[in-house]
Amino acid sequence: MLRSRRRRRLRGARRIPRLKGLTVGKLIPNIITVSAACAGLTAVRFAVEGRWDYAVTAIIVAAILDALDGRMARILNASSEFGAQLDSLSDIVSFGVAPALVLYFWSLQALGGVGWAVALFFIVCCGLRLARFNSMLGKLPPYAYNYFTGVPAPAGALMSLLPIVISLAFGVEIVTHPAVAGAWAVLMACLMVSQMPTFSFKNFKVPQPYVLPLFVVVGLMIAGLAGRPWMVLTLVAVLYLMTFPFSIRSFHRLREEAERLHDDSDENDSPPSEDDDAGTGQAPPNLRSV
Repeated sequence: MLRSRRRRRLRGARRIPRLKGLTVGKLIPNIITVSAACAGLTAVRFAVEGRWDYAVTAIIVAAILDALDGRMARILNASSEFGAQLDSLSDIVSFGVAPALVLYFWSLQALGGVGWAVALFFIVCCGLRLARFNSMLGKLPPYAYNYFTGVPAPAGALMSLLPIVISLAFGVEIVTHPAVAGAWAVLMACLMVSQMPTFSFKNFKVPQPYVLPLFVVVGLMIAGLAGRPWMVLTLVAVLYLMTFPFSIRSFHRLREEAERLHDDSDENDSPPSEDDDAGTGQAPPNLRSV
């Protein structure tokens, strides 16, 4: 018995302590975020080489990865302040620096210093948009949670590349002109920092009768991407632009309804006035003792 106890004690003393740190599952969201930044920087390399279709595809991949990292963090319960800061850094690289440089090498460099100023303007607006988004987290009213303030950075980056997509799809020469590409980039930059409400499709609910038709449309789009990718991307961009009037109208309608309900609640909770008390012949209540 004594020998067996001694052996157990020796085995317990020889146990190797467990390493302290994060599991691989906790690191997956940050790995996706870093991959998104690498995809954005790879788009710049393709732009330097003049491979415009690969450059646009790399930024699309970065946008897809950016949409996945947050969801993976919530699924794996791996959200952290470090991940949030890393995500912002990745976004400014993938959706600010990368599309601006792609547009510069594609067309804007023909404008010289003006073209470079347009590229810098786009990057600065993207950074301001991301800073505003981070500062407004948790501070929005309930009716605004299904909307973005301005065009989100991934959508703004992809929309800024629409002239390249149209050129690849239809061979239109006018969109390759530096003035057209520069004006479009400035417009997208302004929309990113604007106060215009745009739909956030994360919590968008599809009515039950439209679920099956939606799957059919998605299937057709995927088939179109396999055959005519640039035409389908142009169509998606146009459809997204068409949602702006509906998002503005829907947002203002919800805001007016919220303000009306707030005013009604204030009126119902307001204390009785002196005139009302004089009419009833009763003294006004002591509000401090209520």
